[in-house]
Amino acid sequence: PGSFFRREGRPTEDAILTCRLTDRPLRPAFPDGFRNETQVVLTILGADMENPHDVLAINAASASLMISGIPFEGPIGAVRVAYSQSGEWIPHPTYAEGDESTFELVVAGRQLDNGDVAIMMVEAGGTTKSFDYYADGAPKVDEGALARGLEASKTWIKDSISLQRQLVASVIATRGPIVPMEYTVALDYAPEVMDAVAPIATPALSAAVAIAGKAERNAATDAAAAEAIAQLCGEGAAFAGRDKEVKEAVRSLTKKLVRKRIVEEGLRIDGRGPRDLRPLSSEVGVLPTAHGTGLFQRGETQVMNVCTMAMPRMNQLLDTLSPETNKYFLFHYNMAPWANGETGRVGSPKRREIGHGALAARALLPVLPGQENFNYALRLVAEVLSSNGSTSMASVCSGSLALMDAGVPIRAAVAGIAMGLVYAEGKYTTLTDILGAEDAFGDMDFKVAGTADAITALQLDTKIDGIPAEVLAAALDQAKDARMEILANMNACLAAPREEVAATAPKIITITIPMDKIGEVIGPKGKVINTIVQETGADIAVDDDGAQGIVTIGAVEAWRMEEAKSRIQNIVSPPMAEVGKVYPGRVVNITKFGAFVNILPGRDGLVHISKLGKGKRINNVEDVLTLGQEIEVVVEEIDEKGKVSLTPTDAWNPVIAEGAGGSHGSSSRRSDDEGGSSAAAEGGAVAVSFDDEFDAELAGELGDLGPGGEAGGHERNDRGGDRGGRGGDRGGRGGDRGGDRGGRRRHR
Repeated sequence: PGSFFRREGRPTEDAILTCRLTDRPLRPAFPDGFRNETQVVLTILGADMENPHDVLAINAASASLMISGIPFEGPIGAVRVAYSQSGEWIPHPTYAEGDESTFELVVAGRQLDNGDVAIMMVEAGGTTKSFDYYADGAPKVDEGALARGLEASKTWIKDSISLQRQLVASVIATRGPIVPMEYTVALDYAPEVMDAVAPIATPALSAAVAIAGKAERNAATDAAAAEAIAQLCGEGAAFAGRDKEVKEAVRSLTKKLVRKRIVEEGLRIDGRGPRDLRPLSSEVGVLPTAHGTGLFQRGETQVMNVCTMAMPRMNQLLDTLSPETNKYFLFHYNMAPWANGETGRVGSPKRREIGHGALAARALLPVLPGQENFNYALRLVAEVLSSNGSTSMASVCSGSLALMDAGVPIRAAVAGIAMGLVYAEGKYTTLTDILGAEDAFGDMDFKVAGTADAITALQLDTKIDGIPAEVLAAALDQAKDARMEILANMNACLAAPREEVAATAPKIITITIPMDKIGEVIGPKGKVINTIVQETGADIAVDDDGAQGIVTIGAVEAWRMEEAKSRIQNIVSPPMAEVGKVYPGRVVNITKFGAFVNILPGRDGLVHISKLGKGKRINNVEDVLTLGQEIEVVVEEIDEKGKVSLTPTDAWNPVIAEGAGGSHGSSSRRSDDEGGSSAAAEGGAVAVSFDDEFDAELAGELGDLGPGGEAGGHERNDRGGDRGGRGGDRGGRGGDRGGDRGGRRRHR
């Protein structure tokens, strides 16, 4: 029937990420000056739940543009490749093959006239089992393996491009030639505007692009633009009313000067060399109430990451066209307008924020211990406090610090670095740790994250046709050098995860119980487990794996968790009562033949009605006892079946209402009041044991329970839950909550 809401609404996060993945390689393929609004709608008409759909979306979008007549320098081909545990790159892996691999690459590119493929976009990351496979001997994905994977992907990209060309040929053969769309070229500025701007703005802009501070540099650039507008766009001037063109010309001139300085002088905007990092700073434990915090700063870019942990039932449920049904690790990236010194709308996350969060999550996911080893739902929230380039990679660094500060046993620290590339006059210059302006004015945005010896995530977008393999390999090596320097700074702050979770974080344990005890732990309508939750303050969730029950208990204070655990274990394995011992008890059930009294966790006994009047006859148990009433009792007998017979102690002083009863030996009693036989009704003296009397009374009350169905005084007769197959009642904090999952009903 569809989603949780049974009708499609706003795009899911998965849909937004697929759109971004499709847009990134396609957008640069439109010609300069094409400003017509163009919309490509991707609709999934069928999903086999075995093959990912995102790469198909890229190829389908490119194919649709190829037969539309829209100006488009395609085809653009895309492929997903997975790095197997044996060290081979496998094309078009299924979901299952991807899970069994150590790394996945999505690569898109365009075929050049010389037959080579120009890589335009890369999105890559490790899998949840990467480090498990590494521990078992699988080769790690380092810079060399990644470079080989990018080269290998070109073969399958050519296959996708060939299929699209076949489609174009088929359309032409069927419908005739594809008519190119006519459009008006929209230039940012006319050539004569640049000719006029250059002599006016060049001196001021040359000085501005050498200013290290972002705010000061932007102010100087704005002043240069304002001066050019004042001279060229005033009343009666040559370009009056063309302020926008002059602004665009100033921006274009700024880009030219920045690139020229890098290529000719080897100097960047802030005076660094191509391989230099900005000053680094790492800090943890910034927020005392959070479970873990990491503050990472690189130059003017500063990001604080906050880690929080919760019970595993707080996993996010997913409603996507993939086999994944829930997610235990969430990474959310936020950047408010003030981080850039601007004003703007603050609200739901934009596509950029969703994309940056997904990239950072992909970088950290491979080093997480997995929920089977660390039974928590985890959430990281990256708050960008100041932005000047590479906030997504700063989020990776701060996220790694926050996880370690929270006591999450990650396999290794992860650092990220953003690289850039400038190609001019036949020369490639790779830049380490790019600024925001260098990102905008460069030819490549290249982000790499990883540990000291393995890459965990990669994102690459280029604006030029192809990067030579040796240039790309050198860029990867340069990125590793920077990553190692960043890791050294992070390790100096916190070298390993803390041994225990924070005092403010919940402590969680998991115990297993027999399947037939789940109902007793939960109780009717969750009564038993909700009582434990209310009295201990612990959070409890009960589930099963088909073979045994799984109870997860969490609480901030460890003693609450241990108390809840003890109570549940007492229900599963109740302590034995001792004959002759006095116990304080509480009435938990009342029948016409007596009262069941709880004397130990999971252990009840019966006080027969004949023992409640102290020699006086009691017609109704309710005349002297109420549910929940406390009463001191002594264990009189425990039979071979474990049934416990109780007697009130001498401290018991029942208050019997007038007319409620009479002499215990009154002739008005019916023969079956105490389970006697018909002979007793005729006046014959018959000796009746407590066991027989109890069973007779219970049968009269509840009917025949069948073979082996005797009710015992050692268990409450209303305990248990109805579980069919793998279904059952599941108890938890706050009452009953039900939900269908694969034919199973849970109450939490």
